[in-house]
Amino acid sequence: MKAVRYCFFFFALCLAVTPCYAQWAVFDASNLAEAVKEFKQLEQVYTTANQTRDQIVQAYNLAHYMSQMPQNLAQRYKAQFAMWTNLNAPNTYGNTSAWVNALNTGLSQQSLAGYLAAVVQVNPYPRSDFGQLDPNTQATIQNQYATSDLAQGMTTGALTTLGQVRSHSESLTQQISNLEGDSYSNDPTQQSEMAVLAKVNAANLIQLHSQQDTNQLLSAGIQQQMVAQKQAIDAQNRTMNQAIYFLQNFAGTMQKINNGVSHSIQSISFSTGGH
Repeated sequence: MKAVRYCFFFFALCLAVTPCYAQWAVFDASNLAEAVKEFKQLEQVYTTANQTRDQIVQAYNLAHYMSQMPQNLAQRYKAQFAMWTNLNAPNTYGNTSAWVNALNTGLSQQSLAGYLAAVVQVNPYPRSDFGQLDPNTQATIQNQYATSDLAQGMTTGALTTLGQVRSHSESLTQQISNLEGDSYSNDPTQQSEMAVLAKVNAANLIQLHSQQDTNQLLSAGIQQQMVAQKQAIDAQNRTMNQAIYFLQNFAGTMQKINNGVSHSIQSISFSTGGH
């Protein structure tokens, strides 16, 4: 920069001492001032360009540093987790295989077949005998059959849900493994901003699907609890109904008992003649 200034002033001095044969040389101060002004502007442009270059180099170095992955990241943080496996159970009398298949495949047909094969089935109540029962007894029997039907539906639904979660676990494990490998990869293309954001989005989707499976399992468990709760409510209600029936019919029942006892006593002969 100093060399440029020296050249410029040397050139100006040369103009000042140039010999003249016909007239004196004329020194234009305004041109010199304009040249100095342009030189200062050029110097400022040069300084700004240097600063811009330094900023670009710093940004590039930072981007390059951020794109680098630790060489031992997988060894330091990668962990192993339990995996779903297929269920196995003895099939001594051939009535458990469908149940096991339902838990491994999630097929509703297998769930129903497994329930019918492994659970004691209730026999239908004879219609001729049912019609001769009093209304309270009919209601009790109907209630008990409803509990059995609901238990079958809830149990087969739970078998199907568990089987679907188990059968899909293998593909889910593979997707998680792919995501894990890309996260620990030293490949720069896997560590770009868009690649990282894509992996974050994929991890969120996997988490949502896993939460959905969890909600389904919780729902199946709640359904089973509802059947057990219904059985407890039925038992409590039957006890209350029996108590109410006893209070309402105690006097009449005791009157019948007393009348029967009196009639039996009166029919007994205490004569010595046997009459």
